[in-house]
Amino acid sequence: MMTFNDLNLNNPLRNALADLGYEHPTTIQHKAFSIAMSGRDVVGIAQTGTGKTFAYLLPCLRLWKFSKQKNPQTLIVVPTRELVAQVVVEAEKLTKYMNAAVVGAYGGTNIKTQIAAIHEGADILVATPGRLLDLALTGVLKLKGIKHLIIDEVDEMLDLGFRPQLIRVLDLLPEKRQNLLFSATITNEVEQLMDDFFNFPEKIEAAPTGTPLENIEQQVYEIPNFYTKVNLLNHLLSSDETMNKVLVFTASKRLANQLYEEIEEKYLEQIGVIHSNKAQNNRFNTVNSFKDGTYRLIIATDIIARGLDVSEVSHVINFDIPAVAENYMHRIGRTGRADKKGIAISFVREQEKELQHSIETLMKFEIPKKEIPEAVEISDILTEDEKPKINMKTIQLQTDVDVERGSAFQEKKAKNKKVNNKIRYADLMKAKYKKPKSRGKKVRSKKRKR
Repeated sequence: MMTFNDLNLNNPLRNALADLGYEHPTTIQHKAFSIAMSGRDVVGIAQTGTGKTFAYLLPCLRLWKFSKQKNPQTLIVVPTRELVAQVVVEAEKLTKYMNAAVVGAYGGTNIKTQIAAIHEGADILVATPGRLLDLALTGVLKLKGIKHLIIDEVDEMLDLGFRPQLIRVLDLLPEKRQNLLFSATITNEVEQLMDDFFNFPEKIEAAPTGTPLENIEQQVYEIPNFYTKVNLLNHLLSSDETMNKVLVFTASKRLANQLYEEIEEKYLEQIGVIHSNKAQNNRFNTVNSFKDGTYRLIIATDIIARGLDVSEVSHVINFDIPAVAENYMHRIGRTGRADKKGIAISFVREQEKELQHSIETLMKFEIPKKEIPEAVEISDILTEDEKPKINMKTIQLQTDVDVERGSAFQEKKAKNKKVNNKIRYADLMKAKYKKPKSRGKKVRSKKRKR
């Protein structure tokens, strides 16, 4: 089996990997390394949990050379704040024995702190597109020294509407640079981006899109409604002690809050909720509490399906089936990592069966069905969203009063029958003084001639 010693790494990187206890590169890591080292553009197709962060960091750090310039040589663009923080941590681990400064920049926090860090020097900059543009267009950040551009989770970035910002960033970069793009899926939009800005990139693939991860056991329960899903979730959490670090995904922020309110009392101080409406500090604190074991479970939306790096997640529960089949792979990829076993459980309503079928078609795998335990109460209470919508046709009833076509239904009040007639000033004065009255002609006084 290949080890990191088989790659053309220098001693600082080898020592850093040894400290981390890593010996064997993943498929995407050893495939990407030699191509990236050659200087060619790279497009890597890799699912969450395949080690793609190190796949682009290792060759770029191997090619990095010390410079007195304070401008960054390597730029890494990612879609979310959480992913910025994650990549910065991973880069700092690898640069432990190198004199390379790593800086992260993202919105929702004080830009002055990030400006100060950039002024001190940033060899590797990790940023979201919006904050990156803020820094570049104000002249704070100089991008002329960029030698390596990495765009991670590009499909997610485009889905979030960052295409205009990403195009502007690409236009600001020097033409002579190496491009590395990593994505779980290659959509038409991603293909167009590569055609416009990349130079004959070499495509590598760690696992075909939709391939179910081998370390993850998948299960599905057919559930009639929201409250029965809540009852089943409570039953599983109370009856299975192995559920010690559980990620629960919902379809929306509103549903995440609704579920949190239903179960927070039962799991007081063991549960958190995270989505884009939460403040940045709250999101980071929630993730950290989950990582250190303070929280047993967190409820989340897809915003962190790719940006959360937590080891030993025991279970992923799809409380709602994602609308996009590929997002199912990102969700369940949070468990079963680093050769550990994981379990992914999905709750499916009748309305979600079609989404389940799309996922199974993508994976070419039928998810095994499990029966609802007898101890779980089947609720007949429906949420407002689940109640059937009845569209009543409005019928205009005929009244007993015969109304002529074109006339008003009710008579106008007397005050509303008045007609506004314009009255001349001369007529008004005549009526007042009983005779014609004029204002008289204005006589202009002539100045005396001197």
